[in-house]
Amino acid sequence: MSTTRAPRGPRSASRPTERAAHRLALLESMLRVRRFEERCVELYSAARIRGFMHLYIGEEAVAVGVNEALTDEDAVVSTYREHGHALARGVPADAIMAEMFGKVTGCSRGRGGSMHLFDAGRRFYGGNAIVAGGLPPAAGLALADRMTGRTRVTCCFFGDGAFAEGEFHETANLAALWRLPVLFVCENNLYAMGTALARHQAQTDLAMRAAAYGMVSWAVDGMDVLAVEEAARRAAEGIRAGTGPHFLEMRTYRFRAHSMYDSDRYRDKAEIERWKERDPVDALVRRMREDEELTDRALADLEHRVSAGIQDAVEAAEQAPEEPVEDLLKYVTSPVEASRP
Repeated sequence: MSTTRAPRGPRSASRPTERAAHRLALLESMLRVRRFEERCVELYSAARIRGFMHLYIGEEAVAVGVNEALTDEDAVVSTYREHGHALARGVPADAIMAEMFGKVTGCSRGRGGSMHLFDAGRRFYGGNAIVAGGLPPAAGLALADRMTGRTRVTCCFFGDGAFAEGEFHETANLAALWRLPVLFVCENNLYAMGTALARHQAQTDLAMRAAAYGMVSWAVDGMDVLAVEEAARRAAEGIRAGTGPHFLEMRTYRFRAHSMYDSDRYRDKAEIERWKERDPVDALVRRMREDEELTDRALADLEHRVSAGIQDAVEAAEQAPEEPVEDLLKYVTSPVEASRP
């Protein structure tokens, strides 16, 4: 199954019918991420997916809303919680699922797994297993664009835990100093693994901290896909106009534990339930129903289409071949070979 989408770029939503179609597309994207992640839980629990896996359930509005503001020419750099980013970017679900299964048809030929999705053709430059590890490469991509005169945006996703890493501060400083076309998107889900934000940051207003580097910064309701899209579009337009990097603090929440290995004992269950009341998928459904833009039949059809696509991806991954043993050293360079002229 291949996920297809129209070319990226600004969409007009001035008329009610256009607005409804646009919202339906956002809803479909969020549902695809949600159902993909839920299916991954089932497959992981059945030991059909192995290794580390970090789920994006609850944060779908951020990936979908931000990617709507980007064009095909822009670049995206992600984290180890990147399934949603990749799907929203347009990486086919079958290529991602095959990667989960470790199959050669995966987007990283089965060599990266859950944390290292990659698709150069769609300018999706990873998954990165290191906290804040994607920030320096994002600055490098943006610097290359600036030096070659290309009007492109490099969008870099990272979590609130990255603020404790030197890479964030070094990258933010250079990006502001050199006025690089970078969109910093901090997915503040209130926990760096099992450590609450207030326990690892003396100043918890992350947008204000980023503003200290001289870049345009503001906080966004990361549970509202429409608010996310509007903020990301405004930031991207500012970056393209040459105003330098922008920082968006997406205030969101992950409904699942940090990873599939995490017992999630550090959060109060009542807190999780309160955030679930703001579920971004349910919120958009309610809004569309209130505006008479979504019927029960249309929602059921959408659910069926999304679920069928994911099932196709699972079946394709199951049937896909593993990499031949004789190819295991392909793309691997030894120190001796690397030193040769």
